[in-house]
Amino acid sequence: MPKNAIYAQSGGVTAVINASACAIIETARKFPEQIGKLYAGRNGIVGILKEDLIDTSVEPSERIAKLRTTPSGAFGSCRYKLKSMQESHHAYQRLVDVFAAHDIGYFFYNGGGDSADTCLKIAQISKEMGYPVQAIHVPKTVDNDLPVTDNSPGYGSVAKYIATSVLEASLDVASMSLTSTKVFILEVMGRHSGWIAAAGGMASTKDQPIPLVILFPEIAFDRKQFINRVRNAVSTFGQVSIVVSEGITDKDGRFLTDQGRSDAFGHQQLGGVAPTIASMILQDTGLKYHWAVADYLQRSARHIASKTDVEQAYAVGKSAVLMALEGENSVMPTIIRTNNHPYQWEIGKVNLNEVANIEKILPKNFIDNSGYGITQTCRKYIAPLMEGEDYPEFQNGIPNYIRLTNKSVTKKLGTDFAV
Repeated sequence: MPKNAIYAQSGGVTAVINASACAIIETARKFPEQIGKLYAGRNGIVGILKEDLIDTSVEPSERIAKLRTTPSGAFGSCRYKLKSMQESHHAYQRLVDVFAAHDIGYFFYNGGGDSADTCLKIAQISKEMGYPVQAIHVPKTVDNDLPVTDNSPGYGSVAKYIATSVLEASLDVASMSLTSTKVFILEVMGRHSGWIAAAGGMASTKDQPIPLVILFPEIAFDRKQFINRVRNAVSTFGQVSIVVSEGITDKDGRFLTDQGRSDAFGHQQLGGVAPTIASMILQDTGLKYHWAVADYLQRSARHIASKTDVEQAYAVGKSAVLMALEGENSVMPTIIRTNNHPYQWEIGKVNLNEVANIEKILPKNFIDNSGYGITQTCRKYIAPLMEGEDYPEFQNGIPNYIRLTNKSVTKKLGTDFAV
């Protein structure tokens, strides 16, 4: 009998993570002699630990197909850190018990760098415990900070959303700047890497330049220098738009907005840098401003997703299943850029020990000499990732997204698991 498979979503979701889920389910269904049922962990790996599994086989193919155009996590996600074997032995044992109880032979984990680490550990430890499982990591992160792969599914769409928002807001400010608002501040995600902030730079072009200041986490924040930059922009153009990454730090490496809390991965809770920057501008210049926080809007905006991003998200999901069927283990499908003009790409693969817990920050040659803008090299990198439109179906004026039945699988273990 063919082994069953489990799929789970991890960490912050994206506009296109469900496209990967769609690909995994649709591809697995094409190989019934090798893959039995495909289950999903409800709320990520927490659902697997609690034996709270979803039977995707009850969903008709037309409903699964609509996942491709639906944002966020159709099966629920989580932030749950599996520590070392010594520290979390009971958790690993539980996973193996659940895998064995449901005859699981394949594990597909859709997430970022921390998820790659979890996937690697499961591949290693399930073998040590006598129940080997083929664990394939499926890349996903709006932060674009996974190494080796040219880019991460999720980034192209968030870049498109941020660039569009900066452009539209800047036109709004331009309309009002003579007698009202002169400064607009947009806070974007990015704890240690400025990939999303850099996307804001795409709003300004040679043909339609916009006075723009970008604050990258890779560049230590200097208040005096920044205020001078703002003053000069307003003096010259009458307005300025500022894109600030949530993870900007001072010269001592301290986050400007550390809230004193951490998540399950040990990441400090950030947020609120836009009003912090706004307060500085008011104190030092007296200029009228407005600020906004993109927050969940930037990563869930499927209505303006990049076609390139959707296609790549689907491709890595499909490839993950095919790699598993070829006997691969502890690997991740990657995106390889083969040409810029025209933009072309293909799927590769990398061992998880080259990905797990490694962050890819914005290269120095992507930030211009001023430290407040992007270079032409950066533009050439980002531009094709934002290309193309892939609109969802609309009904009554709003996107018609799918909500799956998510039927629970009957539990086989007699005990619960506390997380």
